[in-house]
This record gives sequence, C-alpha cells and structure tokens, in this order.
Amino acid sequence: MDETISPAALHARIRAGESLTVLDVRDRKAYDAWRIEGGDVESTYAPYLRFVAAEARGEVAEFVGDLDFDLGEPVVVVCARGETSAHAAELLREVGVDAANLAGGMEAWADLYVAHDLPFEGGVLRQYERPATGCLAYLLASDGEALVVDPLRTFMHRYERDSAELGCELGYAFDTHVHADHLSGGRALADDLGVPYHLPAAAAERDVAYSFEPLARNETLDVGGVGVKALATPGHTDDGASYLVGRSAVLTGDTLFTDSVGRTELQFAADGDSDAGDGATDGEDEPAGAATGAERLYGSLHGTLLAEPDGVVVCPGHFAVANDGTTGDVVPGEPVTTTVGSVRRGLDVLGLDREAFVETITATLPEKPPNYEAVIAANRGVESPPDETAAIELELGPNRCAADAGGESTADD
Repeated sequence: MDETISPAALHARIRAGESLTVLDVRDRKAYDAWRIEGGDVESTYAPYLRFVAAEARGEVAEFVGDLDFDLGEPVVVVCARGETSAHAAELLREVGVDAANLAGGMEAWADLYVAHDLPFEGGVLRQYERPATGCLAYLLASDGEALVVDPLRTFMHRYERDSAELGCELGYAFDTHVHADHLSGGRALADDLGVPYHLPAAAAERDVAYSFEPLARNETLDVGGVGVKALATPGHTDDGASYLVGRSAVLTGDTLFTDSVGRTELQFAADGDSDAGDGATDGEDEPAGAATGAERLYGSLHGTLLAEPDGVVVCPGHFAVANDGTTGDVVPGEPVTTTVGSVRRGLDVLGLDREAFVETITATLPEKPPNYEAVIAANRGVESPPDETAAIELELGPNRCAADAGGESTADD
C-alpha cells in the first residue's frame, strides 16, 4: 500500500470487500462519536499521544506489537485532518506494518461523494451518496432539463457539471423539508444558477427567513417531459414532502427510509414556537411533539406513500450511519433504494395500528444529530455559520434523522 490513500480509494477498497484495519488516532470522544467502518474493515483506536510517548522511549516496536489488531493486514491510519496520522503511519511502517495515511483525515472523508444511476425510464435519475454521513441527494435529467433534490452545500458544482454532461440545463433546486442534519445547498445553488428555489408550501409556517417558491400539495412540475409531483408527507417535520418522479420512483426525504421511518421531534425542539398542537413548543415538550409528529407521520405513510403501487421505487434522503461507522444492511457503494411493496411487507413498524405506531416511534428517542439546532436555524435562514470552518464543523458526524423503530432492513441490492 502507498504511504497515503485518498478517501475515494479507501471507499473503493471497502466496497470491494478488502480486509483492512482503520486505526484511528484521534481522542477517544471523537472516535466514539464517529468513525470509519463497513464491509470487512476492522476499526480500532490508539491515541496519537501514545505513539509520541513510545517514540520518545524508543519503544515503538513494543508499543505496536501490543496494539489490538492484525499487524499482518493493511492498515489505514486516520486523524481529524491527516496530519498526526501521517506521523503515526510512518512509525508503523518503520516497524514493518503496511500502513497508509488517510489523506485529509476525517474532514476529507466527510467530503467524499459517490454517484449511482438508478433504473429509470424517461431520463436519468442519479443518486448521490455521502458515505461519511449517509446523506443522499438526487438529480433528475431528461430532455434538456434537470432538477436536483436535497442538494448538499459542499457539492453544488457537481450537480451543475453532471447536468451539463448529460446534455441538460439545471433549472430547479428542491428540498424535501428544512433539514436538521446537514446544511442544504438548495438556496445557494438556486442563487448561483439564477433559478427558483423550491420548498414545500408548509415551510412558510416554520418562519423560513428567505424567499422560496412554494410547492403546494399535489402540485406537479414538468421537467423534460417527466412529471414531478409534490406529495405532502408531514411527520418528521410539519413541512415534509416527498416527490413522485413519473410513476416509477418517489423521493421520500426523511419520511421513509429503507429500514425505518423519520423521527418526529427534532423540529419542535429547535424551532421555538410550533403549531404542533399539543404543547410541543420547545425541547422540554419533546415527547408531546414527537407524538404529534408521529400521528402525522402515520397518516403520511399509510394515506400517501403506501397508497402507491408496490413497484414504485423508494429513494430515501438518508441511510443510517451508526457511531461505529456501520451502515446496517446498506452495502458501501451500492444504491440505497427499496420499493413500496418491500417496505409494506418487510418493515414491521408499518404493520402497526395508529396507536401502536405512535407509541413505538416515541418510546425511545434516538441520540440527536450533532449541532441539529444550529443546522435547522441555518437552513431556516435565521442564523448562519460565521465562516467555512464553522460550517464544516456543523456537518461533521453521521445523520440521526431515523426513528428507533426496529424492524428489518428492506434495502434492495
């Protein structure tokens, strides 16, 4: 292995099922909160200061020999920015370990972006995956026109470039809702291109502090001959919408995932005053807010999304990335989709009646996304990060927008 490895090359090796160790030299808190794992990767931890101390004592070989991983397989060393890990990887190589430094560290890993074209008649439907966080975005390109849904801030030029390569002009920027786990690139992308920025009409009730083009319930836009219909699917948030693309795919945002459904209390803890309806106006009222959202989510799922034919492909806004870097049944580098029929039959929580559904969704509220209140405020336009460094730090870490609802994963290969 070379002395350095890029995030894209590491992702490719994970996707190929190679056996390797990721040795994380950040502090324990950072490691526990978010790390790289997946496939046949073994993730382990040894703080950089222990390498420094061993070097000072002239005992690097002894120290490395005591590390708890297979020294005979390739090792990728990781830190926050690829600086201290470069020194640790060098020390490992000096004692005979096949070690490489992850160039740019976890910050560079967070910037990795992978695209997959989904089966779709009438154009190109492309899914973009951010492996580090599980965020997913979509590009529809058809007959000279293109639309992007849930674009990420740091990849705006990728959508425009891909649209041009597909012979299309990017003319629409959509978000499914006001996001809690990442900074949306929708408004900035629309401003950059001089095109409208679209949000569900209900976003106006969340005191969004900038202008946008509201998409009314069941409103349909024609994008290169493909109808894109806005389905109101509140629950995760009051403003949530899903977009039915033609008759074959639905982009569900944080309403429905391949293996779970959206959590239902984040908006009420972060927006301040809310129309939740039963007292859920701040973080102290989260159980009430979660129950109100769960009632609405049940209606959105059973009255709207599950009313679609079984063969409609479900394209979620996220897949789950656990603190330990694992992604459940999601295969690294493979499209993240399921079908309406698959979730109907395979997702246990969808088989519950309304009362049991609400109880299940609200029984255990998962750990919240990092910095979610500041992220929501930025996406509403009421606050903004002071600089690019602050913006990057807001987004570091996995998304946590799914409810802890149990059930089996129904993700299709």
